[in-house]
Parts: sequence; structure tokens; C-alpha cells
Amino acid sequence: MAASYRKARGKDAALRRLILSVALGVVLLVLLLSINALIESLTSISSETGERPGVRHYNYSFDVKNLKLPKQNELSVWLEKRNRMSPRNLDLYPNLAEDHIVIVLYVHNRPQYLRVALDSLSLVAGINETLLIVSHDGYFERMNKIVESIKFCQVKQIFAPYSPHIFSNSFPGISPFDCKDKDDPTKVKCEGTRDQYGNNRSPKIASLKHHWWWMMNTVWDGLKETRQHSGHILFIEEDHFIYPNAYRNLQSLTELKPEKCPECYAANLAPSDVKSKGEGWEALVAERIGNVGYAFNRTVWRMIHRNARQFCLFDDYNWDITMWATVYPSFGEPVYTLRAPRTSAVHFGKCGLHQGQDEEEACIDEGGLSLELEDIDRVPNVKSVWKVYQHKRQEGYRAGFKGWGGWGDIRDHKLCLTFANMYGASI
Repeated sequence: MAASYRKARGKDAALRRLILSVALGVVLLVLLLSINALIESLTSISSETGERPGVRHYNYSFDVKNLKLPKQNELSVWLEKRNRMSPRNLDLYPNLAEDHIVIVLYVHNRPQYLRVALDSLSLVAGINETLLIVSHDGYFERMNKIVESIKFCQVKQIFAPYSPHIFSNSFPGISPFDCKDKDDPTKVKCEGTRDQYGNNRSPKIASLKHHWWWMMNTVWDGLKETRQHSGHILFIEEDHFIYPNAYRNLQSLTELKPEKCPECYAANLAPSDVKSKGEGWEALVAERIGNVGYAFNRTVWRMIHRNARQFCLFDDYNWDITMWATVYPSFGEPVYTLRAPRTSAVHFGKCGLHQGQDEEEACIDEGGLSLELEDIDRVPNVKSVWKVYQHKRQEGYRAGFKGWGGWGDIRDHKLCLTFANMYGASI
């Protein structure tokens, strides 16, 4: 009988051990599944926002396919129709050169600056071989009239139809219910999302980044004149003075780039340091991409477009700083551009985009107006026999910079992402 009791007690103990083992296994399985889900969640957030340590992004995701452009007003619809018009001066210049580099001049509302830029372009050798696209941030009649007077090449005007400058009482312009200054929408009944410094959006400031991004997407993927263009496109601004040799130099740089600097993504007319006129060496220069006279091809545009989320969610209203701090680092370091040792373009503007826009009071750098060119700046001066010098360590904005703010409103983020998707390109 004692033996039977011991056998029964042994069976009970074994059963308890089995139950305990199963229970522990279930607990461990649940724990592992929870940890895995947490890792996947964090990975998803990092992937969606492109978040890097020290960089301000916003941890939310959008269903981009369901994002919609703002409701248009009458002016917006009219401008969009104008964007589909054929270039002017086709009777004067019916054919473009086979290897032409399209030039895009993006402008705001500084008519005196624009006249200086166009006067310089009119003297550029080869300008009559190409298409000039002028992209306007909104609609300003004086700017329109100046562009309509161009006779030195084919010219096409496009107007940002969702510019804050053409919406007087609704987003992307000023809405009656917008939060102002440092209003906290959780305490004040208003609409908006503050930036990392506690400031609510300024439509005029936000327009700078919106215009550049809308223009890029439209030129590369939206316009019938350029959406099949396989070569480089040059981008300049209304306060850039372009030297007579700029176009021919740029043609040489883009031809030499694959051989001389295969790691270069772009070609530049000017040094990244806008105060510099170049080193004057007998050597080409590879350095970080500057924001004066930069040119790249569709392959690079596709790389930029794949980083639309990083661009659109980074809290800085400057397109160029956003590119330097978030997009270019994603290419892998270093990201070089190729340029000549002497500049072929200079930045002459002293005024901000929203200063001195009245004709009689326009602020302008008189040095730009009285610029004297040397003979060497009037003829092509890039030589194929030159070697390439690389500026390996340069100051400037890099990955990790958190941004200057001015781009914290979720409505701006959504509009920016919508621009990236409006011609069917996936993001």
C-alpha cells in the first residue's frame, strides 16, 4: 500500500512539473511576441519618418494615396491652366539643341532682381539653344510682364497654383481660424501645429519650401516639355547673376563628370560658399552641393524623390538646409558636386524674399548691378585635361542638425507629401 501511495504522489508531482513548464513556456512566448512587436513598431516609425538622432521629425504616418490637394479658388484654377500653355518664342527658336540643358529660374516677387538676372541670361552663350522655365511663387503681374518680354530663347512660365500668396482666407494661405504666434492649440481654439520652438506657421515663410518642392515635382514629372528629359536641368534664382560662359561651362562639367568625378551627383556654376568666386586653380573642384546654379539629372531626382518623407517632415522652412540635413546624407557620404575653379554665377541679393518688393523701394545689392566681368569670364574656361581637387571637409549643415523650425504644421507636411504624389510617383 505504501508503494502504491508513493507511485500516486510521484505521478502528481510529474503532472505539476509538466503544467508549470507549459505555463512558463506560454509566458516566455507572449513576452517574445511583445518584444518583437515593439521592435517592429519602432522600426516602422523610424522607416516612415527617416528619423535620425538629433533631427526633429514627427512620429506619425500618412496614407499618401488619400491625401488631397486644397480646394482651389478661381485664380488657382486659372494659373493651373496657364501652366499647360506651350512655351513662347517658338517662332523665333523652333528647335532645341539635341544636348540642351534645360534652365529653371524660380522667382518670388522682386522685379528689380529679376531684371538683373534676365539681363545676365540674355548674354549667355548658347542660351538660344535651350528652354528657359520660369517658376513663379504665386502670381504677381509685374513679374509676369517682365518674363513675357523675354526674346532671347524659348521660355515657359509656370505658376505654383497652391502658393499661400494666392489664398487670402484659407490654407495654404491665412485661415481665419489659424493659431497665431505661439498660441497653444490645446489651450486656444485655433488650428495649427507648432514647430519645435513653439511657433505657429507663417504662410509666407512656408511658401519658400512649398514652391521649391512643387516646382521640382512639376518640372521633372509634370510638364510635357521636361518629363521625358534625360539630361541635366540647371536651377537658378532671381538674385543670381549668370556669367556669359555659364552654359558652355556647364555643358563641359556634365560631360566630364562621369569620368572625372563619378562620385559627383551634380554640377555647380558657383562655389558652395556664396562669398567665394573660386580658387583660380588649374583644376576642377569637387565639393558639397551649393544652392547657386546647381544642375543634376533624373537619376538624382529619383533619389531625392524617394526621400520625400524626410524632406516633408523635417522642421526647417528652408529647402536647401532640409536637403543638406536630411536628403543628401541618405545618399551616403560624401555627396559631391563638380565645378570649375572660377565661378560662373554669383548671388547678388541682400534682401530677404519679403523685403523691398515695391518697385520704388526695392532693396538691391548695387555691387551686383555694377559687376565688372574679366575677359576669362566671357568665354568657356573649363579644360578637360584638369585633374579634380576634392574639398573633403567643409563647414555647413549636416545630418543631425535639428532645423531652424518654421515647418511644424501638419497641414504643411501633408501638402508637401501631396505634391510628391500628384503626378503618380510613389513615395
